[in-house]
Amino acid sequence: MTQQRMATLNLNDGSTPIELPILSGTMGPDVVDIRALHAKSGLFTYDPGYLSTASNSSKITFIDGDKGVLLYRGYPIEQLATQCDFIDVCHLLMKGELPSPEQKNTFDHAIKSHSMLHEQLVRFYSGFRRDAHPMAVMVGVVGALSAFYHEALDITDPEYREQSAYRLIAKLPTIAAMAYKYNIGQPFIYPQNRLSYAENFLHMMFAVPSEEYVTNPVIVRALDRILILHADHEQNASTSTVRLVGSSGANPFACVSSGISCLWGPAHGGANEACLNMLEEIGDVSRIDEYIKRAKDKDSNYRLMGFGHRVYKNFDPRAKLMRETCHEVLNELGLQNDRLFKLALQLEKIALEDDYFISRKLYPNVDFYSGIVQRALGIPTKMFTAIFAMARTVGWVAQWNEMVSDPSYKIGRPRQLYTGTTVRDVPASYTRK
Repeated sequence: MTQQRMATLNLNDGSTPIELPILSGTMGPDVVDIRALHAKSGLFTYDPGYLSTASNSSKITFIDGDKGVLLYRGYPIEQLATQCDFIDVCHLLMKGELPSPEQKNTFDHAIKSHSMLHEQLVRFYSGFRRDAHPMAVMVGVVGALSAFYHEALDITDPEYREQSAYRLIAKLPTIAAMAYKYNIGQPFIYPQNRLSYAENFLHMMFAVPSEEYVTNPVIVRALDRILILHADHEQNASTSTVRLVGSSGANPFACVSSGISCLWGPAHGGANEACLNMLEEIGDVSRIDEYIKRAKDKDSNYRLMGFGHRVYKNFDPRAKLMRETCHEVLNELGLQNDRLFKLALQLEKIALEDDYFISRKLYPNVDFYSGIVQRALGIPTKMFTAIFAMARTVGWVAQWNEMVSDPSYKIGRPRQLYTGTTVRDVPASYTRK
């Protein structure tokens, strides 16, 4: 039997060294198990942003940022994005394996049977202003689902959890598309279960009752790839939010609503919109040098959006796939000479050849291309994060279900380093009259 590896913490106060177990996963860095640290020493660790802390164990997604690796259940994202569709990936993330043809038919049917919204919930949209941000609408509507499916409140029942997961994955495209239609004043288009997941969303977004809407296979595949590439991304801010909220026993609709709220933050889900805004600001190829000079200036706070990634210290593996999709879509739509696309290509070329960017490994990430693709599809920028939420919902519910299924899970309770005022007395003269 292999002896447990231990880490020894020596304090300089003369106290006995503290032994802490070292845990190993199937891949990735080993971790020091500090759960007994406080009991043994009276100390906590300090790690703002949890940059060096594993908050849980998981079998769902693995990232190696140094090597540019992203795996869903062990499968490379490059293979999934080129050989599978989004429903395959949903099944994989939720159930652990890619589906057989029979399993896929059953799973696809289960998802599609929940794509409609309750008519009372549809009327809920009229309570929002017409100019409300789609993410504000989605936070409210997704949270309100818990008022319609009371059995979801029993998270101890695996069947209820699975049904709630199906409902969330199925209804997010409907909720997002209706938020868009409400915003622009067009009638809601209801889901068509004969269509694929991506086709259905495009139909609900762009069809109108007065004429037939025909989807373009290249466009459908582009959206499907966007969904696959954004389906999960390990313990990011929104996923950690879903897990933390879920650790209290909250229902899955409330948990996913909290994830949408977190994703709405510009530092998380708004990166592709920020990239597009940056390109609009630059405006013309002739101004690229000016903006690159600003990005290099150490006294300037300006930075080029869409370059580099907090996790990937090498090339973002999703970026190459999204770049291919970008070319496919613009060629299909005859937009090869699109002003922003030409600007993006030139900016990309300069950055990839510039020692400043190369030495800092500031390569284009997935957001650099996805905003251009979505713009070409006719999707307005304020819907970009809503589509991100639609894609990420399956990751959220898979992570939530994994946590709730773990008999050892506990309610999240981070500690703090208190730096406020020490104990003091209220002055005797300060007395309520």
